[in-house]
Amino acid sequence: MKRREFLQTGGLTAAGFTILPTGRLFASTNNKVRLGYIGVGARGMSHISEGALRDDVEIVAICDTQESSLKGCRAFIAKKGRPAAKEYTGSVSAYKELLERMDIDAVIISTPWQFHYQQAIDAMNAGKYVGCEVIAGLTVKEHWDIVNTSEKTGIPYMTLENVSYRRDVMAVLNMVRQNLFGELIHLEGGYQHDLREVLFNDGKNYYGGGVEYGPKALSEAQWRTQFNIDQDGDLYPTHGAGPIINYASINKGNRFTNLVSFSSKARGLAAHVEKLSPGHPNAKLNYKNGDVTTTLINCANGETVMLTHDVHLPRPYSLGFRVQGTQGLWMDVNKSIHIEGKSKPHAWDKADEWLKTYDHPLWKKYEAEAVGAGHGGMDWFVFNAFVLAVKGKKQTPIDVYDSVTMSVITPLSTKSLKEGNAPQEFPDFTRGKWKKKKDTFAIDESGF
Repeated sequence: MKRREFLQTGGLTAAGFTILPTGRLFASTNNKVRLGYIGVGARGMSHISEGALRDDVEIVAICDTQESSLKGCRAFIAKKGRPAAKEYTGSVSAYKELLERMDIDAVIISTPWQFHYQQAIDAMNAGKYVGCEVIAGLTVKEHWDIVNTSEKTGIPYMTLENVSYRRDVMAVLNMVRQNLFGELIHLEGGYQHDLREVLFNDGKNYYGGGVEYGPKALSEAQWRTQFNIDQDGDLYPTHGAGPIINYASINKGNRFTNLVSFSSKARGLAAHVEKLSPGHPNAKLNYKNGDVTTTLINCANGETVMLTHDVHLPRPYSLGFRVQGTQGLWMDVNKSIHIEGKSKPHAWDKADEWLKTYDHPLWKKYEAEAVGAGHGGMDWFVFNAFVLAVKGKKQTPIDVYDSVTMSVITPLSTKSLKEGNAPQEFPDFTRGKWKKKKDTFAIDESGF
């Protein structure tokens, strides 16, 4: 029986995921998760390395359009003593052959942003769990399509938002759940990261500077820079929004209701190129993406949220988190916490002791396993969460509703800016289920 016929006759129409995939078509019977990787460049290789460390993961197939990426992945898999993965290449649609394989339970998508939507849709229709790097889609409609396809097929979709698993972020989540900050009032986060050396490189000194993008460049500069040239908006909202969704119980008794965005002038990228290569044509481009984009969001329960996108200017890395309630606040920029009645009046405490005291149980339990994993260990946690969900044939802890909620901020922000900072209604992807939906993220081991 062909896969499509099976899906049509198998009754896999589980609105709200009351039914999850079962049987050999969707999950291994040997207690191993069989993965296919779509995109094995820099980010994809990070997920390959995580998979290669696990006895419960089989790297079955890999797909990429560039031989250089396949070559590096091929060598890495061999070095780890793993069986060679079947390779798919030759065109941007080569991944469709990978999806036809019956021996793959889930796919990891780490391709450029413009490909995520269609690859995820096709994967869910093929019966594969989807773990997708950010962002989910480029338009509001594409985000609705992802939700509708996931509900129709019963196949979970998880945005691999690793910052939700960052150690300090989870410790603060533990504090929020224990009411240390009181009732939450205001939250902030964002993507504040000098990416000039990522958006431009000369093909020789990667991450060492450069002035080229597109075909002349390497890695993300081949495609990511073009978004900054063509589009004004918060292009990368999930690092800030992911943790905030958990703090404010978004989609679990609360939801985002509307947003408005503001964007500064764009000068940073042109100045970067001009400094390295005076008179270079790339210094004269009209970069649409403002150097600092600020997005304000209202919540149904009365909280306010501020997200910042700031990647074109010289600055130290910070995601700018702020969690503020009636009893105190945490700010990661100055690494400080103030709790009324416990801190000195009008004085900051160093966050370290608070975060150590309220270290999340998952980090306490799995710290050793996460040692050496990317981004301070949080890559292990997000990969592990996805693998355990697939292995157990369960819902993913970052589900499709949370995934599209944090991602759709990009097209909404862009639309707000195009319309002169006009407020935008936030879609209710849960169709009202947020009022009764329970929070399961990192509640216990089963809530990875």
